[in-house]
Amino acid sequence: MYFLSGWPKRLLCPLESLEQPLYIQTDPQRAFFAVLSASQLSVWYCRPSVLIVSYKELSKAASQFGHYKQAEWRPDSTMIAVSTANGYILFFEIPSTRDKYLYEPMYPKGSPHLKGTPHYKEEQCAPSLSLEMKKVLDLQASITCLQSMLEDLLVATADGFLHLVHWDGMTNGRKAINLCTVPFSVDLQSSRAGSFLGFEDVYIRDMEYCATLDGFAVVFNDGRVGFITPMSSRLTAEQLHGVWAQDVIDGTCVAVNNKYRLMAFGCANGSVQVYTVDTTTGAMQFSHKLELTPKQYPDIWNKTGPVKLIRWSPDSCVVMVTWECGGLSLWSVFGAQLICTLGGDFAYQSDGAKKDPLKISSMTWGSEGYHLWVIDGNSSSNIKPERDTYNEACQFGILQFHFIKSALTVNPCMSNQEQVLLQGEDRLYLNCGDAAQAQSSRNTSHSEHKPTRERGPFSDGSLDSQGLSTLLGHRHWHVVQIHSTYLESNWPIRFSAIDKLGQNVAVVGKFGFAHYSLLTKKWKLFGNITQEQNMMVTGGLAWWNDFIVLACYNLNDRQEELRIYLRTSNLDNAFAHITKVQADTLLLSVFRDMVILFRADCSICLYSIERRPEGLNPTASIQVLQEVSMSRYIPHPFLVVSVTLTSVRTETGITLKMPQQACEAESIMLNLAGQLIMLQRDRSGPQIRDKDNNPNQRKHLPFCAPVVLAQSVENVWTTSRINKQKRHLLEALWLSCGGSGMKVWLPLFPRDHRKPHSFLSRRIMLPFHINIYPLAVLFEDALVLGAVNDTVLYDCLYTQTSAREHLEVLFPFSIVERTSQIYLHHILRQLLVRNLGEQALLLAHSCATLPYFPHVLELMLHEVLEEEATSREPIPDPLLPTVAKFITEFPLFLQTVVHCARKTEYALWNYLFAAVGNPKDLFEECLMAQDLDTAASYLIILQNMEVPAVSRQHATLLFNTALEQGKWDLCRHMIRFLKAIGSGETETPPATPTTQEPSSSSGFEFFRHRSISLSQSAENLHSKFNLTKTLSMPSGPSGKRCSKDSDCAENMYIDMMLWRHARRLLEEIKLKDLGCFAAQLGFELIGWLCKERARAARVEDFVFALKKLHKDFRWPLPVIPASSITSPFKNGKYKTAMGEQLLKSQSVDTFVNTETDTGVSNTPRSRSWLGAISSSQREIDTVSSHGPHMQDAFLSPLLSKGDECSIGSATDLTETSSMVDGDWTMVDENFSGLSLTQSELEHLSLELASKGPHKSQVQLRYLLHIFMEAGCLDWCIIIGLILRESSVINQVFSIIQSSDVDGEICQNIKTGLCAVDKWASTDCPGYKPFLNIIKPQIQKLSEIVEEQVQPEAFQPVNPSKVTEQVNPRAEESRILSGHSTNPQSDAGNISASRHEEDKSKTEVEDSFQEGSYDCIVS
Repeated sequence: MYFLSGWPKRLLCPLESLEQPLYIQTDPQRAFFAVLSASQLSVWYCRPSVLIVSYKELSKAASQFGHYKQAEWRPDSTMIAVSTANGYILFFEIPSTRDKYLYEPMYPKGSPHLKGTPHYKEEQCAPSLSLEMKKVLDLQASITCLQSMLEDLLVATADGFLHLVHWDGMTNGRKAINLCTVPFSVDLQSSRAGSFLGFEDVYIRDMEYCATLDGFAVVFNDGRVGFITPMSSRLTAEQLHGVWAQDVIDGTCVAVNNKYRLMAFGCANGSVQVYTVDTTTGAMQFSHKLELTPKQYPDIWNKTGPVKLIRWSPDSCVVMVTWECGGLSLWSVFGAQLICTLGGDFAYQSDGAKKDPLKISSMTWGSEGYHLWVIDGNSSSNIKPERDTYNEACQFGILQFHFIKSALTVNPCMSNQEQVLLQGEDRLYLNCGDAAQAQSSRNTSHSEHKPTRERGPFSDGSLDSQGLSTLLGHRHWHVVQIHSTYLESNWPIRFSAIDKLGQNVAVVGKFGFAHYSLLTKKWKLFGNITQEQNMMVTGGLAWWNDFIVLACYNLNDRQEELRIYLRTSNLDNAFAHITKVQADTLLLSVFRDMVILFRADCSICLYSIERRPEGLNPTASIQVLQEVSMSRYIPHPFLVVSVTLTSVRTETGITLKMPQQACEAESIMLNLAGQLIMLQRDRSGPQIRDKDNNPNQRKHLPFCAPVVLAQSVENVWTTSRINKQKRHLLEALWLSCGGSGMKVWLPLFPRDHRKPHSFLSRRIMLPFHINIYPLAVLFEDALVLGAVNDTVLYDCLYTQTSAREHLEVLFPFSIVERTSQIYLHHILRQLLVRNLGEQALLLAHSCATLPYFPHVLELMLHEVLEEEATSREPIPDPLLPTVAKFITEFPLFLQTVVHCARKTEYALWNYLFAAVGNPKDLFEECLMAQDLDTAASYLIILQNMEVPAVSRQHATLLFNTALEQGKWDLCRHMIRFLKAIGSGETETPPATPTTQEPSSSSGFEFFRHRSISLSQSAENLHSKFNLTKTLSMPSGPSGKRCSKDSDCAENMYIDMMLWRHARRLLEEIKLKDLGCFAAQLGFELIGWLCKERARAARVEDFVFALKKLHKDFRWPLPVIPASSITSPFKNGKYKTAMGEQLLKSQSVDTFVNTETDTGVSNTPRSRSWLGAISSSQREIDTVSSHGPHMQDAFLSPLLSKGDECSIGSATDLTETSSMVDGDWTMVDENFSGLSLTQSELEHLSLELASKGPHKSQVQLRYLLHIFMEAGCLDWCIIIGLILRESSVINQVFSIIQSSDVDGEICQNIKTGLCAVDKWASTDCPGYKPFLNIIKPQIQKLSEIVEEQVQPEAFQPVNPSKVTEQVNPRAEESRILSGHSTNPQSDAGNISASRHEEDKSKTEVEDSFQEGSYDCIVS
């Protein structure tokens, strides 16, 4: 409502007087303020804050009168009455000196500011005034209170009299009224039976006149409070009657609110009691109380001392309260606390030291409530006479606080919109973000965020709301500075309004208006300044599509008018549609295509508004529809706070059958001094027949008698949109009720169009509390938007002792932040309390698509649980079981319960699970629903509530399921969890964090410590088969685990589960999953495979395994083109070479480029391999030339002997270019004389197509390395077949020849390869060329199997040659394998290969990351 802004300012006084100010009071127009000190009266101008005139009492007169105490302005601002300590009243006259000004603005030459504008001097120049003492009145008793009342001044004295004094200084001939003769009673009905005050020494301590109640609120010196009202127009003792407020006995001060007819009495206990007068009995009726709570202010709430001052703002929307001990607090009209300076940064410095609260001796509001002038009571004691003039001026104790306020305070028609608009004295704060951005995203945001919005008859673009992202995007405001030209002559800003889409704003100052587009960032002002200055907006303004509708007073014609201006045309009366109005307009509001005016004669007038396209500029026309007189129900027109047209009605049965009727203006909502009154259209009676008789003339139904819907209402929100999916929210009425929170008047719909129960009300009023002050309601999104004051301390910047008096040190910097709150859970809960579960379900299902709906359910469960579980008394009808049953209707039930439990203390868990069900059952439900993350959360609950055996059993279930689903993150947490249970660490339950743990990388740790190679030298292969587990294990966390906790049964238990899972994956031939599993969980795959070599790691069906791997790794089966029988090259000598080379290139092409394309200098390494390459090529050539000539068709680049390239090992996984990128250059060099035909290109593309994805290749090579190290030769053969690399097959056969390999394995490989050959002949001929190449090795294998009887007789023919043929990097591999006899000699090679490994490591990591698995590998 009102919010503090920035730092306060301190006024500098130019006078050399040392007197400190005591009292401050603005004049009724709030253009000047008077300041009293002990013997001085000063009059200041408000804007700019400058001293105009000062009157200093002579010392002789000052001693006679006593010091000045209080001042009161005459209603026309021409006189000031000052009371003094010795019982005198001094009347000062302020004669108007026309055309004399003290200060005038100076403009640079050529400036567009014209001094010839009307009212120029009055607005922009501080006038020259003089003060003359006209009259002195001696009342011969101490004066306690002055009060201006119409043409009279009312003075209360300490001798118990009430004096009525005329402003010209003459007592009106009547006697003073003795309070002892005024009868007082509890109400006015027992009028003459009233008792008198009865005490001689009773007098009025404070009083204030209330015009709308026509009487005085008074506080007596003994603490009693009351209300004195004249029974007739004549103010005499016989005609006065008093009414007591029975409960107050410690009153200290009073302030009245004319708009809401409230009397606020400050009490000695620090609270403010607010009363109103019952209109029927005349008794004083308690409304609400303003007091600090111990919850918010634990250290100060009962130490504030008595209330010192209460001041209502000019628009009567907020009240400022201060106490004897100091501090300011701001409250809304019905008791919502907005600001208090007794806590937070106001009360404490940044280092935690407590500050002295600001003590206030007097305060008054400035124009429109933008300023509060305050006299600092502390400063009077600080003054030292020896200070120089400058310092003394700095210490002048008047502070000016700055406020920004909601546009709703003055222009309540803004309440049917979803924007928050705040207005300051020179700027506007909007929450609608950047309009240009909003406009571009609007089309998308509507379709995404609100797919259910109806395109009804009224849901054109202008009535759509903004997307959530624009309204809630960030915490910062969009600030629009008001145009300085307009502000100079029209300060202060009185009204502001924003259109439905948040793209245009309009402001109204003293005269005229101006509007601003957020899209073009430009203001539009009146071109003719005379037109602007001749028009004064009286009833507010509103947007209707592209038009601005406003009610104004034409100063020239002295006529009330209703005007409509088009936004896009120039701002000129020529483009306006003007309608004359009979009486002054007080309020204006727009509903769809209707304008509603509330006028000073207490009548309501409805107009229809219509757009007419005429020429370039469309215009709008207006015609009267209906007039309704309300004078019977409204005692005073000023009491009407807001008037709104709505489609709300009580018979919802009608709207169910005919939803189109919901868009009609069905009722008028009138806020009469906080009472919400509803006038519905009368649908019973003969007028419906009239409508049928004359179909051409649209006859409007009359309104029924008014009904009071609610009390203490500050704001009302309703919408004109329709949404069939969210009818509950859009057809509801939202009320803000100050300290008692919010209320919603919710429609109740029968389900499935059934006839509603006769006993079921059609609507229900539900109260609920929210933590923010509501400024707008987002209807579909179930959100309340608001603003909140926040503070920033800067006192650490001022460390010198001289700076202690700086306002930046004494006060924090105040800022206003946007805020929002969900309210849906409150409404659902209220419906459940009232046994309206069916309605709650309808409402909840309509909102289930909201992104924060899960949070809504959680909040509701949490709040009910906290209240009921911590209640000291037993609850007769607990709500928790009902809420639990309600939440089970939604799929999010399991998450909601566990999230609520995790955020609640352990002591309340039993109460919660007694209502929602056993956590073991809920855990099993999660597993059945495959919701493993939620199940993990339940595990933590179980660990705390059950014995370790139970949680271990459930953890095992979850662990196995997580393994099956490949949820590696969860698996790691489960391993940790099971270990914690095993080692007895049950008191530290493991959380289920989302952050990646370092242990996840352990699967690839061994890349840093081992070389990967596809071959090992024949000498050390024998020992490879007897590897101990720790040798080839990763040295990551899992490796340490075995050495550290090997004796722990828990680790054995975990390992058993991991082994079982690995065995299952291997049996089902899921090698890709096995790789992920090992890499993610740090599983020691090589050691386990060594043990399982003859069991799970044995391939039973080679053909099935081959097909399965092709499918898993998305690797295409090889094919043979139809044209393969004829050779593509005419030159016969290339035939055999091309065939063999293709076979190599199919497996090696990506490595050929390693040296040329990766950009890493590998030349020395490749040179050292040269001999090995050439020899291995010769070897393969001779072997493959015996095969059939089917291979001739394959095309591949032929490498000349001079080219340095290598057939890489598994470490060469860093290739970046494909066959097409790099190797074609070699083809061009070697075959520049050849021309490529169509068929040759087909061959090329075929060759490329016969390879799988690069990532799969990297993964397969990684697995090949693992199986090779573990000695699972049958798997190596299958991967070699897929990759179609004869070198792999050769390497396996050389291993078989050179070491003691189990005969069963050899037999298995032989049988498997025969089966593959048979399958290739029938089903996959593409494999035949490769099988033909390795046929000699298969024959050798058959011989080996036959010779297995005497294996020791077998020796390799040429071990060195075989080794070279298989892998040119045998030397490095041998060194790095850990069995080298001479490690020093090859130290250089180690570092070279280490560089390779780093590169290969990243490739493998990426390969396992990118797949469809959610695994992260470092």
